[in-house]
Amino acid sequence: MSTKTKKLIFKVTLTIAVIFVLIWCIFPFYWAVVSSLKPNIELFDPNPTLIPKNPTFSNYVKVFAERPFHVNIWNSIVVSGITTLTTLIFGSFAGYAIARLRMKGKAFVMALILSVSMFPQISILGSLFVILRKLGMINTYQGLILPYVAITLPLTTWILQNFFRDLPKEIEEAAAIDGCTRLRTLFQIVFPMSAPGLVATGLLTFITAWNEFLFAFTFMQKPQYYTVPVAIAMFAGRTQYEQPWGQLMAAAVIVTAPLVVLVLVFQNRIISGLSAGAVKA
Repeated sequence: MSTKTKKLIFKVTLTIAVIFVLIWCIFPFYWAVVSSLKPNIELFDPNPTLIPKNPTFSNYVKVFAERPFHVNIWNSIVVSGITTLTTLIFGSFAGYAIARLRMKGKAFVMALILSVSMFPQISILGSLFVILRKLGMINTYQGLILPYVAITLPLTTWILQNFFRDLPKEIEEAAAIDGCTRLRTLFQIVFPMSAPGLVATGLLTFITAWNEFLFAFTFMQKPQYYTVPVAIAMFAGRTQYEQPWGQLMAAAVIVTAPLVVLVLVFQNRIISGLSAGAVKA
């Protein structure tokens, strides 16, 4: 077998594999979109079709008309946004300190941070609920933001310290020679240069907080405080025997589409941010 034939076979195989993975990843979202556009009679058709026969937006209308879903979206935006901003602020300073400052036990600190990020949430759920209840934070934004920051900060610090560590020290030394303080250097030089890492980390934090269910389900016990994962889980039909699958799919598309758009818009920064520090020059 010639070299050209081997290369052709490799390219064809690789292309087929990529197409398979692409279909495997996209099809669930596509099926959710298709299901959300189908009337109820089509959803229970024994011979389902990949394209709606009679597309309708009634499921999207009912999601907002029959329940306060706009309130749930706002709750998720507030909680996820504040969590992301808070995590980036503290994670940036912590990551920079670990990357640049000389300190004893740095390896132990990093190992401790990484181990905390792997801690199972369910194991601390009961004790955390008792603490938040005593602090009066059940059914409040703070009651979700504080645990979310706690579970996202370790990984944020780990990623950002990797990024800061690989930034050239010469630039900071030149700024110091020109009279810049460390704080000024941090805000005017280091953070702007770290934009890809900050964007990638911030988006990962936002998605984690947006999709989190366990804490939100436990700490938010009033419907007006539900975030979107809890609100969707609580969708109910007009009777106990009815499940509004069309509305469930419509709600899933509504809360997933913005995340997909964000990833597509910032994909270059995400890739550069996540790959930073992977290979040393």
